[in-house]
Amino acid sequence: MKNLFFKLILVLGVLFSLVACSDDDDGTVTEPTQKEKVVQFFKAVNERDVATLESLVNEDYIQHNPFIPTGRDAFISLLPVLEQNGTQLENIRLIEDGSFVVAHNVWTNAGVFGYGDTTVSFDILRFDANGKIAEHWDALQAWEFPTVNGNTMTDGPTTITNLDETEANKALAVNIIQDVLMGQNPNNITNYIAEDYIQHNPQIDNGLQGIQDAVAFLTSINNMFQYNTIHKVIGEGNFVLTVSEGTWNGTSNAFYDLFRMENGKAVEHWDVIQPVPTEGLVNDNGMFDGF
Repeated sequence: MKNLFFKLILVLGVLFSLVACSDDDDGTVTEPTQKEKVVQFFKAVNERDVATLESLVNEDYIQHNPFIPTGRDAFISLLPVLEQNGTQLENIRLIEDGSFVVAHNVWTNAGVFGYGDTTVSFDILRFDANGKIAEHWDALQAWEFPTVNGNTMTDGPTTITNLDETEANKALAVNIIQDVLMGQNPNNITNYIAEDYIQHNPQIDNGLQGIQDAVAFLTSINNMFQYNTIHKVIGEGNFVLTVSEGTWNGTSNAFYDLFRMENGKAVEHWDVIQPVPTEGLVNDNGMFDGF
């Protein structure tokens, strides 16, 4: 009887442990999504929070910004420079596609970057199989305001919709780049872009006519954008970012174009154009490599 009593106690103890583990599992915080981790990443940059950055970023972090050394520790070592300058960022949009998250950002007190005190950027972060931030690409451009169109370089809708149209919208963005900006079938522009197209490029007016006027003017002075290669297309629902390489103003450039799609046409556009530097490089990863 005594042995039976102890066996019963042992069985109850095991059952209690199993139930307790189940309760613990139910009560644990789920793994943050990739977008949530990107928000944490940028918050840590603003707060110079080394511990959080170390927890989010792979030690072998691959850096494609040509002026920032590759590696997590090298990136973290730049935080005191940001602190000294009071550099802060505000995230405007996040777009997720597979292991990639695009962030549309505005940086203030950002003269240290060399593009202006206020700078607009697109930052692309790639996550590895372990859920760590493993790679980073970006392009930056000085904030311009007032603009020809009256819009700022970042205002406008941010809500992701129509997830079921992601692939169709990505294909539409590729067609815009290839047919219109690469010149394969420029007359197709009216099939792709809405008449009331909202423009955030500071030098181009709103509407389909604004684009046509800009193309005509740039062509007349022999300085039209030349898009040569599409390196990456990242889309989520109604938003699609294309990353392209080409020439303008006699230099090689990175063209980051963000489109908002609606009813099978592009209805809004934001962009960042950055000359590809050839001097002062501190890594050899290339602005487009790895896509």
